[in-house]
Amino acid sequence: MAETHTQTDLDKLRDRWGELSVEQRIEEFRRLSTADAQEFFSELNALDQAELLQQMTQSERRLWFRSLAPDDAADIIQELPEEKRKEYLDLADATTRSEIIALLAYKEDVAGGLMSPRYARVRPDMTVSEAISYVRLQAVEHVETIYYIYVLDSEQHLLGALSLRELFAAPNGKLIQEIMNTNVITADEQMDQEELVRLFAQEDLLAIPVVDSEKRMKGIVTVDDIVDVVSEEATEDIQKMGGTEALDMPYLRSTLSEMIRKRAGWLTVLFVGEMLTASAMAHYEGEIAKAVVLAVFLPLIISSGGNAGSQASTLVIRAMALGEVKLTDWKRVVRREIVSGLALGLILGVIGVLRVVLWEQLFHSYGPHALKLGITVGISLVAVVMWGSLTGSFLPFVLRRLKFDPASASTPFVATMVDVTGVVIYFSTANVLLKGSLL
Repeated sequence: MAETHTQTDLDKLRDRWGELSVEQRIEEFRRLSTADAQEFFSELNALDQAELLQQMTQSERRLWFRSLAPDDAADIIQELPEEKRKEYLDLADATTRSEIIALLAYKEDVAGGLMSPRYARVRPDMTVSEAISYVRLQAVEHVETIYYIYVLDSEQHLLGALSLRELFAAPNGKLIQEIMNTNVITADEQMDQEELVRLFAQEDLLAIPVVDSEKRMKGIVTVDDIVDVVSEEATEDIQKMGGTEALDMPYLRSTLSEMIRKRAGWLTVLFVGEMLTASAMAHYEGEIAKAVVLAVFLPLIISSGGNAGSQASTLVIRAMALGEVKLTDWKRVVRREIVSGLALGLILGVIGVLRVVLWEQLFHSYGPHALKLGITVGISLVAVVMWGSLTGSFLPFVLRRLKFDPASASTPFVATMVDVTGVVIYFSTANVLLKGSLL
């Protein structure tokens, strides 16, 4: 009965964690049983762990910090203010401290910064029975996760790998070098985390060894580390596509000033862009004055172009992130989007013409030139949707070529560009088709 009550407390803390102040969090955390506290602490992200540790007493802090794997401890160190980092490094034992310092030498977003330096290793000249005993010893004393066993020489060069199943299924007297797999998928220590995510997806592995330029093994990146990376990358891309800089922390933890700073830049750029739309409309104010009905369909047309552009941009950015589309594929993508944009524009154009004709028949809304007006709307929709699709698909390639993040080709940015050109396309079409009638 007591166990059920404790589990309920743990669930409640999970649910309320985001609402609690820093002081309340440490109080609630201390009320958990040892087992639940260990489970809960391991679930927290590095930022929450760092804040929790800073509220603890020195003895508590040492206990919890030493319970962490070196890669997790390194993540916490990176979340701390510069002046506190040495204090926390000193909490670790000498071996762990050296491992943490080695990890901190890497950037956070490369394979070396994500890896754990603790992994199961054996020598090629060991027998299977010797290797099993050695792996068992490592599991007890050193290694927290064993997905694969790696075979290294005396200079730590990676020679091969084998799974636990392969090790236990082999005859005891066999040498490791006789049963190991020599074709091992590896990641360079400087490999970007996005490339690493794609490698995991392609190879369907639970862990990938990280090696330096001389093929010396430095550590492993496990699939649970990659899940965290995928979540962070997706969050960052979605925020950028929404027209804001990526937040470095959870929404409710961001300060008001940081939130304003992150959003003001792009919002200002987009506002300036929309001023061009206003300028374009001012250029055609004579046409609008002669035929006010033209203004009725303007939002419909430019929003359709913006929506088409946003669709194309989203599809291409995601394909780039997954490695499905490369810079050299831009011609193929542009050709596809021209055809797709034309087809989509025709669909919307036909609907637009029918809408104008039907409303004239039912309500006599547009006068004797309704058919010409409908054709103007239809042709404009075809042109604007095709232009929007082309712009939305091409812009990510331009940004990637300029070494910017393609996610910056955000939905509002594409929509703003298409708004300006949509106004020009619509009124230029109207000038040609309606001159002498409505204009």
